[in-house]
Amino acid sequence: MSFAKKSVLKPAASGVHILYGPRHLEFRSAIGDLVEKSINPQVDEWEKAKKFPAHKVFKELGTLGVFGVNKPVEYGGLGLDFSYSVAVAEELGKINCAGIPMAIEVQSDMATPALSSFGSDYLKREFLAPSLSGDLVACLGVSEACAGSDVAARWSGDDLIINGSKQWITNGNQADWICLLANTNQNPSVHKNKSLICVRLDDTGVHRDTRIEKLGMHSSDTAEIYFDNVRVPKRNIIGEEGQGFVYQMLQFQDERLVAIAVLLEPMQRCLDLTTEYIRTREAFGEPLIKNQTIPFRLAELTTELEAVRSLLYRAVIERLQGADVTLLASMGS
Repeated sequence: MSFAKKSVLKPAASGVHILYGPRHLEFRSAIGDLVEKSINPQVDEWEKAKKFPAHKVFKELGTLGVFGVNKPVEYGGLGLDFSYSVAVAEELGKINCAGIPMAIEVQSDMATPALSSFGSDYLKREFLAPSLSGDLVACLGVSEACAGSDVAARWSGDDLIINGSKQWITNGNQADWICLLANTNQNPSVHKNKSLICVRLDDTGVHRDTRIEKLGMHSSDTAEIYFDNVRVPKRNIIGEEGQGFVYQMLQFQDERLVAIAVLLEPMQRCLDLTTEYIRTREAFGEPLIKNQTIPFRLAELTTELEAVRSLLYRAVIERLQGADVTLLASMGS
């Protein structure tokens, strides 16, 4: 695919970024080199095969520190602030498909934040540390086929016996473990009866259905995962029992912000490619760009993209200052 080298609609660089400093840009450059050398040349093949080698790719990314950007140093993270996670997400948007960035972000900013913030030392060493290094592939189990959250875990002594299924699980066919949202008590409040649980996907009673076919994002495998009397020790609960809904809502905020960031580059690329096309495509004897309606529409779309970018950066800055950015994150998503 031929990408536009320059867009007349792209704002001029000021030399000083509102959010990123030299360390952010250096980190982005290292990730960009990996993307161009190890990922993009394989994308078309992986999309055709409807699968990419998650363990191999994740190990390379883990070596760079991509999964542990804002995670604790003692568990293999880099200990940086959340702005670096957003910088990483922006750079991952340069991958020439949507499925692989999504799979990566599931590991870095969807399945592991609650574990990093609330998990015990045992759970962090068993699940977080090897996920940050890229030795384990993680997935997140929230969605279910019939909406709601009906996966239930009944108590058997100090163990949980889990039954039910989770649907549309990104990384589900290749993952080693799942951060699972399940009902763990009889509290009538749906906000207090759930827990997040680390479950190994090679445990007895775990079954994975054949990959789910999608309209796009083919290289990212998507699975339905069934739990048939899966026994998990109590110590695999992240944080407090019954607080899973709260922890998951917190995870969703960071997920939404990185999801915005990873889409900035593809949206800019669409505008660049369109600009290149209308400069060369002729109709009625002149380039399409001469039709005022078309550049007007491109100007509107560019304005919308810059509005989203500004919203994201504002949300990240306010988050770093300790503010609740739920509204901004929801607006951006």
